[in-house]
Order: sequence, then C-alpha cells, then structure tokens
Amino acid sequence: MRPLTDHTPKPLLPVGGQPMIAWHLQALAAAGVQQVVINTAWLEDQFPAALGDGSRWGLRIVYSMEGRAHGGALETAGGIATALPLLGEAAERGFWVVSGDIVAPGWAPDLAAAQRFAQGGDDAHIWLVPNPAFHQAGDFALQGDRVQRPPAGQPRPWTYANIALVRPALVAGVAPGQRQALGPHLFASADAGRLGGQRLQGPWYNVGTPDQLAQVNQAWAAHAGQPTP
Repeated sequence: MRPLTDHTPKPLLPVGGQPMIAWHLQALAAAGVQQVVINTAWLEDQFPAALGDGSRWGLRIVYSMEGRAHGGALETAGGIATALPLLGEAAERGFWVVSGDIVAPGWAPDLAAAQRFAQGGDDAHIWLVPNPAFHQAGDFALQGDRVQRPPAGQPRPWTYANIALVRPALVAGVAPGQRQALGPHLFASADAGRLGGQRLQGPWYNVGTPDQLAQVNQAWAAHAGQPTP
C-alpha cells in the first residue's frame, strides 16, 4: 500500500468518505456491541487521534498498543491473546474479530449466529468467501456449517474473510505479547471439529495496493449510490 501507508495506517485510509475501519465500528455499534478493542502497531498514535474513545458511534474503544508495548505488530493470534484481559469475563461467551483493513460493504454482525455460537462449544465461527484471485489455493472446505481443512491436493474452495466469532480457547497457549498468526489455530480447530462457519454474503475486498483502494472506492460508491469521494 505504499506510498499511502508511509504516513497513514491502512485501516485509516478512506473508503466511502471515512476511514475503512470506521465502517466496521458503525456496523458493530448498530448490532448492539458496546466495547471494542483495537490492536495497533504501525503509526499507532494516529488511531486514538482519528477514532477517539468511540463515543461518536456509541462505543467504548480501548486500544491495545502493540507497537508501544511490544515493539511491533503481534499478528492476529498474538493480538487476540494480548487483548483478552481488556475484554473481561464476557470473552468466554465469544467476541467478534474483524480485520480493520478489509472492506465489506453492507456487512452487519449476524446476531443469530452470535447467539448460536454463545450456546455452542466451538472455538470459533468464521465467515468465508470464494477463493479470490490472490489466494486461489484457498483455506477450507465447508460442509453445512462445519469448516474442514482437507488434505493437501484436495479442493479448498473457501478463504477466510477475516471476520469471526472467537472464544479464548482458540488462542490457548499463546502468551500475551507473543507474535503468532491465526491461521494455524483455525486449522487446528477445524481438524478437531471445533470450527464452524458460513459464507459471507455481499461484496468483500482485501485491499492490497493503491489502485485496489481506488477501485474499492468506486465499487463502494456504486453500492451506496453515491458519487465517488
């Protein structure tokens, strides 16, 4: 995303007239979420300056400053494990994990799925998209609402969309401050039969270049029926 991200963290780049992460905050607030933990690293002081305490959306935002506290980004599993104390006891019933640098026009938290997850025993429930061009090998297969990790050489037609409901058990064994990716934990939960999932409805974009960001803004404008910002 350089040169854009030389001066602005990717989640704060504008989509539809506001930082792309703000659309997620707006959707979470509309679904009744009250507290959000935002993990930061690169140019992290810009996040509180841009998003504040969340009160404009009716949220309470707490920041997990990975750069300041740990010297850099901890990746997703490490970030979750480090942020768990900020989520409190309610984390055991499940919490949303949404990457701040994806764009999903029209996405809203599925409250029925969240209720089923809270009453079940899965480590996570993830949303999937058909394999995009940049990840044609895919991550998973989906049988009903069960996510599977087929052996190498067998079809994996679905890619993790970076939207999930998660329990702390998913990152059990990851120490706070430890840098670790989420993928291996999702794979292990799938192998153990403790990973649910469903298809993400609607458009989804993983923005990787300035040209793609421009294309996403054009697509967003078309989705919203508004002029391109």
